Amino acid sequence: MAARKNSAPKLGDVLLVTGAETFLADRAVRSAIVAVSKDTADVEVTDVAAADLDVGVFAELTGPSLFATERVLVLRALETLPAEMVPHLLEYAGSPADDVLVVLVHSGGQKGKAVLDKLRKASVNEVVATAPKTWELPQFVLGEVRLLKGSIDERGATALVDAVGHDLRALAGACSQLVSDSDGQPINQDLISQYFGGRAEVTSFAVADAAIAGRTEPALEQLRWALDCGVASVLVTSAMAGGLRGLAKYTSAPSGLREADLAREVGVPPWKLKTLKQQARGWTAGGLATAIKAVAQADADVKGASGDAGYALERMVITVSRAHGRR
Repeated sequence: MAARKNSAPKLGDVLLVTGAETFLADRAVRSAIVAVSKDTADVEVTDVAAADLDVGVFAELTGPSLFATERVLVLRALETLPAEMVPHLLEYAGSPADDVLVVLVHSGGQKGKAVLDKLRKASVNEVVATAPKTWELPQFVLGEVRLLKGSIDERGATALVDAVGHDLRALAGACSQLVSDSDGQPINQDLISQYFGGRAEVTSFAVADAAIAGRTEPALEQLRWALDCGVASVLVTSAMAGGLRGLAKYTSAPSGLREADLAREVGVPPWKLKTLKQQARGWTAGGLATAIKAVAQADADVKGASGDAGYALERMVITVSRAHGRR
């Protein structure tokens, strides 16, 4: 998730936004602009690519304004900043102009890491835009709905993730639509089904659930429907991996734990323990190992190791479902 270090951004700051999750990074940039715009109606926002920056342009965008205008400079793709600009940027970060907020956006990769380290040593504020793990997505939905002054419980949040998928922009958009149309009432599974039921029937999670339950034919049918409806192959392998990972954690958890402690150990909401308990029936350590290995192979195949992603997924589904009950 997006995490902030130090205080909220203000004019006179340099804000560093790092991470590969573009939705959260874009949100951090928008939030920073809103934060400095609250106390003034005249804020000039300039959004430029770091690769296009030179000394003259940078000086113009951060130097004294002839019209005393308060400004925000958003510098995108910091990792592409020309080498000759690095000393100038670091010098500015050490003594920023008090009427400008500079927002530096970096993808979070290794390129340009040396610049990031030096900026951090200069004690600039930082927002880290990290994508939530698959099992954290319901918490993302809960936070989105709460932010929009709506109401949804954990079951509803999980149902929405199952229906919409892992894309944060799509999830945020779905939350906004549901809150807008719920007339102040809690968002329930009926409302989610009304809007997204057709998609929910062909999600990668439905494929995973059927295969983990050992139901080969329904799992293959769900897989074909999912692929026909445009569900990405990597989402299918991701859902399968997440389901098996949760199951493995559940079956290997210490006995005698309280429900809340067990849920924390497994990494799922407490209500999902009942589902895992049902799924665990018929699974052995050997069967889980076989299934997890099959998913790892399929994941490599759909990412380029094989030329036929559909065949790789079918083979995975068959192997996983047949591993159910295997000694």
